[in-house]
Amino acid sequence: MKATIDRILGGVLIVLMGLSVVNVLWQVFTRFVLGDPSSFTDELARYLLIWVGLLGAAYATGQRLHLAIDLLPSKWTGTRRRHLLRFIEASVLLFAVVVLVIGGSNLVSLTLLLGQTSAALKLPLGYVYLIVPISGALMAYYAAHFYQQEGPDLLKDTLAILLPFAVVLGGAALIGALQLEWASVLVLVGTFVFFLLVGVPVAFSIGLSTVITMLLTILPLPALTTMAQRMSTGLDSFTLLAIPFFILAGQLMNQGGIARRLIDFAKSIFGMLPGGLAFVNVVANMLFGAISGSAVAAASAIGGVMAPRMEDEGYDRDFAAAVNITSATTGLIIPPSNILIVYSLSSGGVSIAALFLAGYVPGLVVGLAISVVAAVIAMRRGYPVSARESFGSIVRSFVEALPSLFLLIVVIGGIVAGIFTATEAAAVAVLYALVLGFTYREIGVGDLPDVLLKSAATTAIVMLLIATSVGMSWILSYENIPQNVSAALVALSDNPIVILLIINVILLAVGTFMDMTPAVLIFTPIFLPIATGLGIDPVHFGILMVLNLSIGLCTPPVGSVLFVGVGVAQTSITKVIRPLLPMFIAMLVALLLVTYIPGLSLWLPGLFGY
Repeated sequence: MKATIDRILGGVLIVLMGLSVVNVLWQVFTRFVLGDPSSFTDELARYLLIWVGLLGAAYATGQRLHLAIDLLPSKWTGTRRRHLLRFIEASVLLFAVVVLVIGGSNLVSLTLLLGQTSAALKLPLGYVYLIVPISGALMAYYAAHFYQQEGPDLLKDTLAILLPFAVVLGGAALIGALQLEWASVLVLVGTFVFFLLVGVPVAFSIGLSTVITMLLTILPLPALTTMAQRMSTGLDSFTLLAIPFFILAGQLMNQGGIARRLIDFAKSIFGMLPGGLAFVNVVANMLFGAISGSAVAAASAIGGVMAPRMEDEGYDRDFAAAVNITSATTGLIIPPSNILIVYSLSSGGVSIAALFLAGYVPGLVVGLAISVVAAVIAMRRGYPVSARESFGSIVRSFVEALPSLFLLIVVIGGIVAGIFTATEAAAVAVLYALVLGFTYREIGVGDLPDVLLKSAATTAIVMLLIATSVGMSWILSYENIPQNVSAALVALSDNPIVILLIINVILLAVGTFMDMTPAVLIFTPIFLPIATGLGIDPVHFGILMVLNLSIGLCTPPVGSVLFVGVGVAQTSITKVIRPLLPMFIAMLVALLLVTYIPGLSLWLPGLFGY
């Protein structure tokens, strides 16, 4: 039965993802070609995103794709591991049934009862929100399926895992009953850390801890309905639609032969320098990461080509992996960047164009810092230097790479010039990448369903994180937690240098065990008011926050770029840690420069009037 549901759900997601792209491209066409913008495309795009995000989250649950910290599940064995895995599935099941099915069903009935309709399509909003309980039911089915499959002793295990649930809920209730000053903070942080450390996926950990904290001060049904409503309306954003489109464009580029052309172009210019192939790796990652907006895609695409090439020319495999892993993160800072869009959302509307412009110089600073360290190591080890390319060879490689590089001009130029919104630019990037893939004959029509499904699943992982984090942001605001944290930090010092240092240290620690998206969504509402209160520009703060958290992608235990980079280089984490250390130091130096020299982030936006 699961295989049948997987196929049906996958087919629906492919159709919805395709419709989303066509819908926004139609908006671009009607606005710029016909001169008569469509009246319904904006609204339809937002509702399609809600459906793709929540249905995709159910699909990702069925494929076990959601981000989680698997320290305990990977170390425990036997009965303890089986109990733990069943506890994780029970947690997912609990959230799906209680919040999405029960809270979502109540949200649908209330919306239909009030007769609320959309502005352009005149569609009853209850029908839009119907996807909440539907997705919840699908998640519950998948969680129950995996729960049953974990092995024997179903009844015995169920009784065993009731104890930790009772401890968590009983402890939260006791703290609430004592009416401590920081009760909501203790419950929110305590339950979140507990669920996170035992291996419950991050999005569900956020959701469960948020609901438990809500129940301290809000009656059960209103609390569940509020959470369901915040999750669905949190995805009701046209700006957010840029994220799945950039993800889709990145998937198309990853299969479209773009990585090889960028590497050849970088090698023709930098190959003759000391440690030339290390420079090539850094520059190619900066270019590919900027085009695709994904550090993982860059580490996979560039590392897959560069690791064997560097080893063939005498470079140590672990050194090649370290250069690839650290330099891949530059694509998160150099635009277009999905994580900067997430920051814009969680900050309350900082200009995406300003953030994109602000990322260029810091991204170059990080790339340069890694390159300098790589060059010094290469010279000390006596790595070979490639022969200087002829001018004609440089021109040929540039011409081959130019169509790929032109995408940056189209996307960033269109956004900065005010021609496109970020979402429209992302949709144009999808069309451009598709045409490029067809032109290079690296992508066929038969490849598109798989590309669309992978993009929908990746999108859904991010969207569920955003949806649950919007609920957490609401309870943070409701309980005045950001104001309390701000007062506590300012009590330590009102010196911006000291406060930024404290925030950087906290974020560096957070980045080692939490993925960037939830970290940005959770900590932006807490730290941004403190920063702006001290006169720090929100654009500058966003760049330093993203740069800081990108370092965590290269560190265990949850560094996704680290795992991908080690995998494509066919080495191990223990072997690559030593060559990574000087690269980490280079990234930390770059972080300090960006933190304490605001002009590095703000010069370019200021030049363009932002």
